[in-house]
Amino acid sequence: MTIPELQPRPLWHYFSALNEIPRPSKKEDRVKAWVIGLGEQWGFETRTDEVGNVLIRKPATPGMETRTTIVLQSHLDMVCQKNNDTDFDFETQGIQMFVDGDWVRAKGTTLGADNGIGVASILAVLDSDDIPHPAIEALFTIDEETGMTGALGLQGNFLTGGILLNLDTEDDDELSIGCAGGVDVTSSGSYENEEVKQGLMQLSIVLNGGSGGHSGMDIHKGIANVNKMMNRLLLECLGEADFRLVSLNGGGLRNAIPRESEAIIVLDPQDETTFKQSMLTAFQQIQAEYQTTDPGLQIACTSQPNTASSCMPEEDQLAILMAIQTCPVGIHRMSPDIPNLVQTSNNLARVELQDGDVTIQCLCRSSVDSEKDDHANSIACAFALAGLETDFSGVYPGWTPNPSSAIVSTLKALYEEKYQESPRVLACHAGLECGILGTHYPEMDMVSFGPNIRGAHSPDECVQISSVQKYWGFFLDVLSRIPEAK
Repeated sequence: MTIPELQPRPLWHYFSALNEIPRPSKKEDRVKAWVIGLGEQWGFETRTDEVGNVLIRKPATPGMETRTTIVLQSHLDMVCQKNNDTDFDFETQGIQMFVDGDWVRAKGTTLGADNGIGVASILAVLDSDDIPHPAIEALFTIDEETGMTGALGLQGNFLTGGILLNLDTEDDDELSIGCAGGVDVTSSGSYENEEVKQGLMQLSIVLNGGSGGHSGMDIHKGIANVNKMMNRLLLECLGEADFRLVSLNGGGLRNAIPRESEAIIVLDPQDETTFKQSMLTAFQQIQAEYQTTDPGLQIACTSQPNTASSCMPEEDQLAILMAIQTCPVGIHRMSPDIPNLVQTSNNLARVELQDGDVTIQCLCRSSVDSEKDDHANSIACAFALAGLETDFSGVYPGWTPNPSSAIVSTLKALYEEKYQESPRVLACHAGLECGILGTHYPEMDMVSFGPNIRGAHSPDECVQISSVQKYWGFFLDVLSRIPEAK
């Protein structure tokens, strides 16, 4: 069965069409033009704001005119991650999808179900003539994955709706009513290269096969941070054999747990066997520690012709490796108020070292702004000891839970009626746009929900077909239950 033939067909039709369009963060022009074209084709009021968000307004269906206007909101961009052995260009190619039992997956890349299923859901409702709904403001934001600049740039007079349904949650039994805020912590500096001595050999160390995942939603799973693992291996080997770093390149996007890292080093040929044995012993220990969460971890340490003319000096190398080792990774603190909620965490997302320059990027999250700031400062202090300067950017607020929300109560009662069980009403550790949108529209009542999506922000991303069917039925019932306008 092809993807467009899956049920519900309207949703899968638009998801398939959407995934034919390249839509990396900050490069959404093609997908924006497509969505705008659809809105104009349907004859609906269609607008864009100064930062590039798209708004389509659809009038209420007959009999629903007195209900509260709702905002249906999802983001157009997607995380672009692929396996090392996958030949794929996210800027020119559409996602290659396939059905795997009850799941839809992509061939070696992220799927874009985050947040493509939400976008497709909204488009399917806009295109329908048989789905009852109140007046709709369909808001398609840009650049959610690399800074939430679309939500941050939204103006307070762009929307008129009183209820916002965010379709960016990844468990079909969950109603999200709060989320973490975040800050990008980028530490950078330089060093003076030293000349590579004559007679040294070059080794390439590739550590890959980490499970990866969403640095917010998956941070509690104890998944290996491969940047941290590579640093541990290098430090442990440094005590057994002298070497110099030529380059270090690990991780990718700030909101994805890093899965791969590569280091290039030079060393005396006499130390090659000792180094490789130490590396293998240290890796086997890591492999045993992470055999449950990261069964695919693997390492390759291969000799190469020495093409390096310069490397990192010994003192600088030790300072950087020790600073990275000091940098906190994973959960910093669980919420003392909300059971099982990660309150504060850090993702060591990107490590680049080459040609005299060092850049280390982290994403620090917390549902408590003061604790987020303190944790970010701790990271900055760790790298300051190695002579790096730190820049804080991309700050976005959290979404404070409101358990007494009227729309949450409505959705909770509907869920219990349909499925004879209670949904999980909770806050999440991801950064949802609701927190930012709430600063622009403080009176708007908001809730987030969606189908089961697994492995978001990694090439293992998949969405469950049966869950999409459940979510779609719930979504349509929600539209029919929107209360009368006050």
